[in-house]
Amino acid sequence: MRILLLGKDGQLGWELHRSLATLGDVIAFDYPEIDLRHMKCTSMLQLIQEVQPKVIINATAYTAVDQAESEPEAAFAINGQAPGILAELAADQAIALIHFSTDYVFDGTKGSPYLETDPPGPVNIYGQSKLAGEQAILQVNSAYLILRTSWVYSLRRDSFVNKVLKWSRGQSTLRIVTDQVGNPTWARMLAEITAQALAKCDENIVDWINQRKGIYHLAGDGAASRLEWAEAIMRFDPHGEEQTARQILPALTSEFPTPARRPLYSALNCDLFYDVFHLQLPPWQRALQLAMEAA
Repeated sequence: MRILLLGKDGQLGWELHRSLATLGDVIAFDYPEIDLRHMKCTSMLQLIQEVQPKVIINATAYTAVDQAESEPEAAFAINGQAPGILAELAADQAIALIHFSTDYVFDGTKGSPYLETDPPGPVNIYGQSKLAGEQAILQVNSAYLILRTSWVYSLRRDSFVNKVLKWSRGQSTLRIVTDQVGNPTWARMLAEITAQALAKCDENIVDWINQRKGIYHLAGDGAASRLEWAEAIMRFDPHGEEQTARQILPALTSEFPTPARRPLYSALNCDLFYDVFHLQLPPWQRALQLAMEAA
């Protein structure tokens, strides 16, 4: 299987580049080799024809949630318009497309884990742009999987986990919000389960994905507040002796104003992915422990 991976240097793309290698040839690109902000159909078509992949995996994204509020054009170009172009090209060339989306397409008011059938209602530009990308793909008659995930982290890139570790070494007291709830998801396991799902294909990959096409939620098992996540990060810290923080206090999102609103409860129900692919990510606490041990 030949795979075209876009976004190889991101925290998920970096892991995908390695996890997908067991499936065949992975040809990977990132900015500035490709620029999804100014992507043209002709140049991307030329790249696809040169690579001749069976699957395109789009792990690129404009992920600066706050910055997107002042750069909506860039966010919508990368997150909204580019996925639609990729879907059209994939359909024209008989290629499958896998695209990653986000829990931020929801408004966070449901109060229980979101299903794929729940109506979206993003509360910030980032979420709106990611929803636009989903909708652009859905409008094309292609073989696709849209995988919505939540609170992705990697210890090799800037993430909430690394921020907590840094704060724990420079402060005596941490104040972490307790009213934001999601699914902490280790990028490595997200990449591995994506590869495991593709490995189940024993036929034409386009036909196989076309039979299963749709939106799926795929995130760490179980929901946690930012506070609970931070407590676990400090508990599993392999260098806990370096911590100067002696307590973590609960806080509210309203106490930390940001340019972009956050959905407060955006946890995802991932039962559909399990029902279709018979795969499931482990409990988020176990994944975090493994991530800390592997760092």
